Formats: sequence, structure tokens, C-alpha cells
Amino acid sequence: MDEDSRIATVDDVPTDSTFLFRVRDHDTDEEKEAIIVRVIDDEDANTDSPGELACWLNYCQHFTHIKLDKGSGAPMRDGEVICANHGAYFEKDTGMCTHGPCEGAYLQAVEVEATDGGVYLTDEDYALVGVGPGEQDDVDLSSNSNYEF
Repeated sequence: MDEDSRIATVDDVPTDSTFLFRVRDHDTDEEKEAIIVRVIDDEDANTDSPGELACWLNYCQHFTHIKLDKGSGAPMRDGEVICANHGAYFEKDTGMCTHGPCEGAYLQAVEVEATDGGVYLTDEDYALVGVGPGEQDDVDLSSNSNYEF
């Protein structure tokens, strides 16, 4: 794998939250955020297996200007990523919304691969920009929801 596409180590990706990084869209030259989650099956839970990785753009499908991970990891419950603004639940292995205002919608996938302990961006539509959140807008997109996580 090309070191320019290395996002992190597999161990850097938490099992109970998300790992945030930035990509540049080759078609639009727009910088976007993406999140990685580790999918640990019951059979992996008692082993040293890192499980599988899943990766999506960091935007809720209800309102796509709302980020799932606001810079400190997206909330998760029962193996699903939660939009803190709307209470939408997304399966961490498929990205499908199972509950909330965008039920049935899917997060937009970004291809990554784990090799030799590293996580690499393999999606031909994007180039790796860096780890962590992008430039923050002056707009406050924090949640005013009544959802507790």
C-alpha cells in the first residue's frame, strides 16, 4: 500500500466510536470528512481479531450538512452510529439508517482497507488530506435534541 494513502493504524480506530479523517473529492476538488468504524462480531469479541472496517462520509442522510462525528467521535449504541441531532441510527457494518427521519437511507461509503496493521484509503474517488476534522465553519451545528446517549 502507498504510504500517502495511510490513514491510521487499525488500533487507532475505536470499537465504541468513530475515527475521523479528511479526503478531497477528485471530481469537485472539495474537501470532505469521513469516519471509520470497527465492526466487531460476537465471534471476534473474545479474540485479538481487529474485526472488519467500515467507512462513510461524515454526514447524516437526514440533513447532509449535519456531521455524525463533530470532532470527538460519533455516539454509538448497540452497534449503531447515532446522529446526535436527529436521533437517526445507522448500522455500523452497512451504513443503513434503521431508525429516525432518514430510515432506509444509506451513508455514502468510502473504500478503505486494513493491511499489515494499517488502514489505507483505497477509494479512487478521493485523496487523503489528513486526520481529524476539517476547517470549522462559524455556524453552530451542535445538537439541541432531547436524545440522550
